[in-house]
Amino acid sequence: MIQALGFCPAPFFSANRDLLPMPPTRPPAWVEKAKRLAAETALSLVQSVHYLGVGTGSTTRYFIEGLGKIQEQFDGAVASSEQTASLLRQAGVPVLELNDTGDLDLYVDGADAFDPHFRLIKGHGGALTREKILATASRRFILIVDETKRFARLGDSVSVPVEVIPFARSTVARQIVRMGGTPTLRERYLTDNGNQVLDVLGLPLSDPVQMEHALQSIPGVVEVGIFSERIPDLVLMGTSSFTVERLKAV
Repeated sequence: MIQALGFCPAPFFSANRDLLPMPPTRPPAWVEKAKRLAAETALSLVQSVHYLGVGTGSTTRYFIEGLGKIQEQFDGAVASSEQTASLLRQAGVPVLELNDTGDLDLYVDGADAFDPHFRLIKGHGGALTREKILATASRRFILIVDETKRFARLGDSVSVPVEVIPFARSTVARQIVRMGGTPTLRERYLTDNGNQVLDVLGLPLSDPVQMEHALQSIPGVVEVGIFSERIPDLVLMGTSSFTVERLKAV
């Protein structure tokens, strides 16, 4: 459930109700099969891997299912969330700590949106901070998605999650409003790091790099769900025709 932040004056929210998050809609029937196909294709790329990182989300669940069947091809995995760690253990995959492994050979994760330049919005699953750390710590980053996640521009897509220290939530949100965004608090939710998440709509994203840096510079912001600098090296996109497209950034 998403709750409008109480510190904002009522007229601001009433004037922008069309920007507030809508209830989730059921995805097309083909989407789950497309996700599975993308994840299975990524499994074929787990070769000559010492340690790998694994993201969080519905598509990575399929990837984790397959990892348990090819354990001889890698030594262990670093999870981006406690949820992912639990799924890896259930699949029989050794779960390691990034502090012990050093840099990773491979990172596999999904996304909430990507544009033609492979800039991403991530974090609707709440693991944006650890996901960005693992992507940055990995020599190769493979994105697994279905084609509903592809957009011509990030600003036309989905809300941007921002992880914030609870103490600073209100002051961070006020600054985001000044930047043109409409923040809402992800109600009754804490990240694995013990922080809160603001989901932000309406941000001007013509320059995702600039916006990522601007949000990161606000005191109290832990991390931002815009991935504009550490972009994927390869996107595996499952389609409605049940094929997997291999995409490279333009």
